[in-house]
Amino acid sequence: IFLAIMILLSIANNGSPFFFQQRPGKNERIFKIIKFKTMNDTKDLAGNLLPDVERLTKVGNFIRKTSLDEIPQLINVLIGDMSLVGPRPCLFCQQELITERESRNVFSVRPGITGLAQINGIDMSTPQHLAEIDAKMLQNLNVLTYFKYVFKTITGAGRGDRLHQEQL
Repeated sequence: IFLAIMILLSIANNGSPFFFQQRPGKNERIFKIIKFKTMNDTKDLAGNLLPDVERLTKVGNFIRKTSLDEIPQLINVLIGDMSLVGPRPCLFCQQELITERESRNVFSVRPGITGLAQINGIDMSTPQHLAEIDAKMLQNLNVLTYFKYVFKTITGAGRGDRLHQEQL
């Protein structure tokens, strides 16, 4: 799957199938997150990147919808920058979320590919709520819940179905 996606994205993007971005990790140490690149680098006449909606490729759109763009983050897990389960790594421009996470000691752990917020469909648009959910997840995290989050992420269990989601 990894190799097939790499080839398709290399063709769709006319180049690299990977996207690298610096993010704050454990103890706010900077690391480079690795994802599949779902947008091309098309620019306007002035040399500025076109809006995201115009650069998202058909292959990239499918890969995003199926969350396959997250697969390269397994490399981040293997090298120790991330965990399978933990708070999703935020962007540096999300200062409100960073502040909320700092106040709740969320940066004391490695960021993860999935967690309580992801299986419940909570995105990063509500920083205070997300930081609260991240902190709650960390307080209740044990071996059983760790693997439950991984299982629910892989199977898509609970996604969009409020009756089967974790109790917040």
